[in-house]
Amino acid sequence: MIMSRTEAAPDHARGDLTERLLAGLPTEAVLTDPDVTASYANDMASFCPAGAPAVVVLPRTVEEVQHVMRTATELRVPVVPQGARTGLSGGANASDGCIVLSLTKMDRILEINPVDRIAVVEPGVINATLSRAVGEHGLYYPPDPSSWEMCTIGGNIGTASGGLCCVKYGVTAEYVLGLEVVLADGRLMTTGRRTAKGVAGYDMTRLFVGSEGSLGIVVRAVLALKPQPPQQLVLAAEFASAAAACDAVCRIMAGGHVPSLLELMDRTTVKAVNDIANMGLPETTEALLLAAFDTPDPTADLAAVGALCEEAGATQVVPADDAAESELLLQARRLSLTALEAVRGVTMIDDVCVPRSRLGDLIEGVERIADKHQLTIGVVAHAGDGNTHPTVCFDAADADESRRARESFDEIMALGLELGGTITGEHGVGVLKKEWLAREIGPVGIEMQRGIKEVFDPLGILNPGKLF
Repeated sequence: MIMSRTEAAPDHARGDLTERLLAGLPTEAVLTDPDVTASYANDMASFCPAGAPAVVVLPRTVEEVQHVMRTATELRVPVVPQGARTGLSGGANASDGCIVLSLTKMDRILEINPVDRIAVVEPGVINATLSRAVGEHGLYYPPDPSSWEMCTIGGNIGTASGGLCCVKYGVTAEYVLGLEVVLADGRLMTTGRRTAKGVAGYDMTRLFVGSEGSLGIVVRAVLALKPQPPQQLVLAAEFASAAAACDAVCRIMAGGHVPSLLELMDRTTVKAVNDIANMGLPETTEALLLAAFDTPDPTADLAAVGALCEEAGATQVVPADDAAESELLLQARRLSLTALEAVRGVTMIDDVCVPRSRLGDLIEGVERIADKHQLTIGVVAHAGDGNTHPTVCFDAADADESRRARESFDEIMALGLELGGTITGEHGVGVLKKEWLAREIGPVGIEMQRGIKEVFDPLGILNPGKLF
């Protein structure tokens, strides 16, 4: 039977499930201690319900994953796939009585091919580990989420994640060439290709990217690689208003420049980073724009962009002199979300993406929402592609403040849709944004997506309660 989110598996059912799993898994791969399984119940999102898993399994092989799914299908038990649980939408949260399928032990890089410029990896490979490994071959895997030192490739595929370099190099979906996927009934399916081109049949690979584990379990991925670019240099531009910084973004993109990174931090975020890391960023600024180039002559590109920033009203433009100074600026950006969480103890991180031309409208709207609800809301953004992360800071122990945080979060998503944007650029829907997915894609869209889900998962056991 499929347990509801509030109905825990009875002891006898849990025991039968465990015995069946142990028939095809080593003892150390099956965890049943309630204190241990509880630690796998949720990802890093706030305001997302999580149930109590019946068992946690940590397979190391494709065959073991197949055994788990066959068992789940026979017993009608839900399965929640997980990576490193760094997600921010509740997409990896457990449901009561489920099997948590943690893929972190499947962490082998199986192949790096410099000629074909591909890597073949298991889902538990850490993003940063892959990046460093391919770098030894003069290659580059561009998608770099802020959590790249912790997040897994499987999780990146599940949420179609992005990162700081998306403005030039694109998101995860553009680098997944092929997949091996264990379906709900345990069958193994291969999608895509290893070749640079290929259009045989429907693009099933893209269907799985961003599906949040609701259609199948990714057990192997063929990833496209790029040649390692030159070391990038970073420029920091200080502005007296967020509107001026957004104007600079528009000027840079309209001017045909292709920065490898174009990031924005508002005053609240800058202060939070200084408070947590004493980085000496200019707290007098209302917005700090970071631009980087990894071109053969980054100094010239930074000079051209610096001039555009000054035309937009930048009060100070400081290009980094070397790679070390550049990395220091990027570290400040990567610390943003951690720093904002320290402001009040808990955060709700929005993931609204709008057209670049509406970026200023979004940030101004967030300021109004923060004032209305008397909350601290910091904005950090992948400004080059319009993907903003308004981050609501609140005290979870304060019921009224928590209510205002949730209301402000929803108002920000509504604003994003009004501006022609989307409710999520890279974090996924999970539990947190289910209602908003329906608003964005409409009833016909929901009907079609549920139909696809029915084909791949007729029993509804794969990550139930997520997306819709």
